[in-house]
Amino acid sequence: MKRRTSWVAAAALLALGASASVLAQTYPNKVVRLQVPFAPGGTTDIVARVISEPLGKALGQSVIVENKAGGGGVVGATETVRATPDGYSLGMATVSTTAANPAINPKNPYNPVTDFTPIINIAATPNVIAVHPSFPARNYKDFVAELKKNPGKYSYASSGTGGIGHLQTELWKSLAGVFITHIPYRGAGPALNDTVAGQVPIIFDNMPSALPFIQTGKLIPIVVAAPQRLTQLPNVPTFKEVGLEPVNRMAYYGILGPKNLPKEVVDKVSNGVKKALEDPAVRKRIEDTGSLIVANTPDQFAAQIKAEFEVYKKVVDAQGLKLD
Repeated sequence: MKRRTSWVAAAALLALGASASVLAQTYPNKVVRLQVPFAPGGTTDIVARVISEPLGKALGQSVIVENKAGGGGVVGATETVRATPDGYSLGMATVSTTAANPAINPKNPYNPVTDFTPIINIAATPNVIAVHPSFPARNYKDFVAELKKNPGKYSYASSGTGGIGHLQTELWKSLAGVFITHIPYRGAGPALNDTVAGQVPIIFDNMPSALPFIQTGKLIPIVVAAPQRLTQLPNVPTFKEVGLEPVNRMAYYGILGPKNLPKEVVDKVSNGVKKALEDPAVRKRIEDTGSLIVANTPDQFAAQIKAEFEVYKKVVDAQGLKLD
């Protein structure tokens, strides 16, 4: 009886492998949906829409972008986790959905390391600490000195509890030895607007949304999270330069699917994105958002997601952070 059970199980596995092989050979033969777990207009949505048309051409089928906002990206990411692993329902991955939110929310409905199949990190975006012009500092050294001299006097705005802006600031605070109060908002837009208006003096924001205000003098850049100084801000140091390399982490925008996505499907999508990025016009549209092209391998992206989650889990534990 045991031998028969083993034979049946082996046959089932064989059939599963055969069906996966057939799927990979015919994939895609219908529309592919790429889910953005945020509302339209943000950097994640922009990158998805820039890459969707050329990716569709590379795959030979249309790639349709769908927005599913809610829960700081968790609602949309959960739909990707629950999708059939056939490659027709993919999702955009961000630090918020695969690291920051899962790290702070003990009831998060998925494990970012084991419940997805990472495919490719398309691009990464630098982040910047910026202050309102009324803040009594114009460089990093004076900025930290002012905060240490007045612990608890200042506050910072973020897109919400558990987002990358919140946890990256908390990571920086823990390493810099300063204390500023967190003011969470319902999105990066309102947080940025209140900082520009002077309601909150400090913000840790993505470059694409902060840069226009920096260029017009409505915000003063203090330090950036980037591999090297940015051409747009040549006089602003990176976190590595000021001795805080662990904070030198950029936001990423990648594509993933539910777990158990066949390798052949993963390779087709990954290669399709890389082919799309060979077009200088596509690269320029992404780089114009302030992002840097990455286009790494599935294994490299998986390692990156795991590393980001572990970093922010340590921040949450060390700082005793909880959802509001």
